[in-house]
Amino acid sequence: MVKAMERIPGILLLALLGYAGKFTEQSIARYGKANHLSLPNIEYVLWAIIFGLIVSNTVGIPKIFRAGVDTYEFWLKVGIVLLGVRFIMGDVLKMGGISLACVVVELTMSLVLMTYLGRAFGLSPKLTSLLAIGSSICGVSAIIAAKGAIDADDEDVSYAIAAILALGAFSLFAFPAIGHMLGMSDQAFGLWAGLAVDNTAEAAAAGALYSDAAGKFAVLAKTARNATIGFVVLGYAIYWAGKSQAAAIDNKMSFLWQKFPKFVLGFLLISGLTTAGFFSKPQIGDIANLSRWAFLLTFAGVGLRTNIREMMKQGMRPFVVGAIGEFGIAALTLVMVLTVSRMYLM
Repeated sequence: MVKAMERIPGILLLALLGYAGKFTEQSIARYGKANHLSLPNIEYVLWAIIFGLIVSNTVGIPKIFRAGVDTYEFWLKVGIVLLGVRFIMGDVLKMGGISLACVVVELTMSLVLMTYLGRAFGLSPKLTSLLAIGSSICGVSAIIAAKGAIDADDEDVSYAIAAILALGAFSLFAFPAIGHMLGMSDQAFGLWAGLAVDNTAEAAAAGALYSDAAGKFAVLAKTARNATIGFVVLGYAIYWAGKSQAAAIDNKMSFLWQKFPKFVLGFLLISGLTTAGFFSKPQIGDIANLSRWAFLLTFAGVGLRTNIREMMKQGMRPFVVGAIGEFGIAALTLVMVLTVSRMYLM
């Protein structure tokens, strides 16, 4: 109960900034309509992130709010689980199958490219491993999952996380602009964002900035990518254990279950119940709205947890490696998605 009470101020701050983003979007739309002006429609997603960035990089986050702000990843998982109500199982199997095939290619490209760049720029081997793991799967979550498994230093973890967060923030602005410039469909853009943006929160935000439908497909593609985390981390753990630089893995199946993102199962459960007709149409609408509210708190948290000054203190080499690698991955996955979209008429 004490821990729960400590989180309340921060959760209220997330809700306040998230709602401020929604209110700003609606207010601009009403003003434009009332005055017959054609104003750009800036989604609440971006406003919530901007408000969070302003707070984080000016006054900072007072200690009383930090525990609650850190729950933003929990709300992300809740939002993804509830988002399952918008997919019937046929959609999941079709899009999930395409996504999984693309994920295999994306994983291979990311691991090979980041490993090569890390060695070329003289980064430490474990920092190189963390960057490769983070860029190939799910950003910060994958780095944290790999930290203990490969016995990485805290400093290497900080470098890798800072690089991934900085590039994730950049993707929020760059990806939608590129998607609109290329005239990508919602489904194609969602697949690209889910494959190329590392952190799940940023991938969902980038998709939602493009369109509501693109956000839905971005989450589905990213969820398929997240499901591989246990296998990739296990592979790296075995590699470093073989070099006597990490603890040996005694029970591989237990390790895989420990690292597997459980919210993926929740998403599939809700999707299965929807397919079986368990929910009525009004209930589906209500659950979908709850999902949007959960994402609202998530996007505010993305802004609040992005401290530009702290990221700049980490040094440039990890950023250079990360930037070159991420741009390369984004370009390669874009070509792949455009090819797949033509084949499957996305």
